[in-house]
Amino acid sequence: MQEQVQERLQELLTPFEGQNGAVIPLLQKVQETFGYLPQETIAQIAKFLKVSESEIFGVATFYAQFRFTRPGDHAIRVCLGTACHVRGGTQIMETIERELDVKPGGTTKDYKFGLDRVACFGSCALAPVLVVDDKVYGRLTTTKAKEIIAQYQ
Repeated sequence: MQEQVQERLQELLTPFEGQNGAVIPLLQKVQETFGYLPQETIAQIAKFLKVSESEIFGVATFYAQFRFTRPGDHAIRVCLGTACHVRGGTQIMETIERELDVKPGGTTKDYKFGLDRVACFGSCALAPVLVVDDKVYGRLTTTKAKEIIAQYQ
């Protein structure tokens, strides 16, 4: 796998040849390709741009958009804003944690699912709300949440 990452990364680097200030666009391209910033890419990017690894890492950790761990194939986000919390959002989150054996901010061992908590989706009338990838599911119960997750397994 590492050799494939190196080859693909080299393809991504080439268009940025000689571009000063290309750190962020290059990191975005790498993350778009791999879904995250694999550790082995940081050193190669630094060498290519002729900057230190700590500079690349500093930029990547400054911006919330960059990830250093592989995301799940499906992103599950559970709203825990006020309306969702009052209507059972916490129970929805706990149910998904148990069903998939994953904590918020984590990824399942098979990388099938990533789980995150969200403060608000702005869909309060549908509370409690769960979003899988880009599909919104509202007026959930723990039973409905289990059924939805089962559709993606």
